[in-house]
Amino acid sequence: MSFKIVKLLDISKPKQWKNLPSSELTEEGYFVYGANGIIGKYAEYNHEYPTLAITCRGATCGSLHITRPKSYINSNAMALDDLSDNVNIKYLYYALFNRGFKDVITGSAQPQITREGLSKIKISLPSLQDQIRIAEILTQSENLITQRKESILLLDELLKSTFLEMFGAPSHNQKKFPKGTIRDVVSEVKYGTSKPAEESGSYPYLRMNNITSNGYMDFSNLKYINLEKNEENKYLVKKGDLLFNRTNSKELVGKTGIYNENNQMAIAGYLIRIRTNEKANPWFLWGYLNSLHGKKTLFSMCKSIVGMANINAQELQEIKITIPPIELQNQFAAIVEKVEELKKEYEASLRELENMYGVLSQKAFKGELKVKEYTNNEVLGMVAETNSEY
Repeated sequence: MSFKIVKLLDISKPKQWKNLPSSELTEEGYFVYGANGIIGKYAEYNHEYPTLAITCRGATCGSLHITRPKSYINSNAMALDDLSDNVNIKYLYYALFNRGFKDVITGSAQPQITREGLSKIKISLPSLQDQIRIAEILTQSENLITQRKESILLLDELLKSTFLEMFGAPSHNQKKFPKGTIRDVVSEVKYGTSKPAEESGSYPYLRMNNITSNGYMDFSNLKYINLEKNEENKYLVKKGDLLFNRTNSKELVGKTGIYNENNQMAIAGYLIRIRTNEKANPWFLWGYLNSLHGKKTLFSMCKSIVGMANINAQELQEIKITIPPIELQNQFAAIVEKVEELKKEYEASLRELENMYGVLSQKAFKGELKVKEYTNNEVLGMVAETNSEY
């Protein structure tokens, strides 16, 4: 595939249009695009056709949006007007996204992109036919990634609805289960260590950022720690341990995950390790604390200390809960385990799709992508395979 190198200003005319004060935005009318995409509506539009807009001010400087027809682009985004007839707008979007704007963003306190900065940008431009094919390939690849992410979110929602179906809303106890507190269903509650994290060490070191806001473990940014032999029982976690984030911002304090790995890791001091007794399956307690009722309870009881909120081990154990039959809890746990297995497969698939997108992008803008081959075989085949799962 042959292509030529062109300057962005040779194929478009970047322009900042008049800004619209927020007081002039309306609930009806034409969409208004600002620094973060659509920000409201207005009675008039300044672009009749879809236009590529580059965020040119603020923290999201360099973000790209293709506007809807008949939209207003304000001064916080640079509109690439008068696009040449031999340029496909979707191809230009991907070419600029792949290139990035780091080298043309100026200003530290208030990042910005100017027309002068955009004058430095060059892109590879194949024939219009190849541009359209490349845009189609990358769009298909993006759609696969979006579908896979949606599949993972649906699995999370499935567990929430399954919990409510099996145990009812925790706030109402429609199923008339016995009541108690977390203290009644735990055998051990221990704080983690206050030792500082290191870049290397004997054990991976779980900290508060390793639990997501929706209750899952995230091992993508691990630090390490060394422990003495007499510290291992105190601070190491094993499969099935509940991990509770006792100190964080008010919105995030109380994040609760389950350690479901076979290898050993240590926990930091902002985490509490919880082990259940014969009355509770840890997955039930996980579902309870991650339910809407559980999160509201945690939010209402946490105490703010110097900008951070806290729930200590004693307060945690005083939380009131229902205690369903252990057999029912175990049934829920079995469902969770199956869903988690499927989720791991989906997450592995997502990583493969994201890697594929990266490879396709790199090849496309180096002129190395065999567009006919990918369009007809690999990408469309993967689309068909993914769609068959729904």
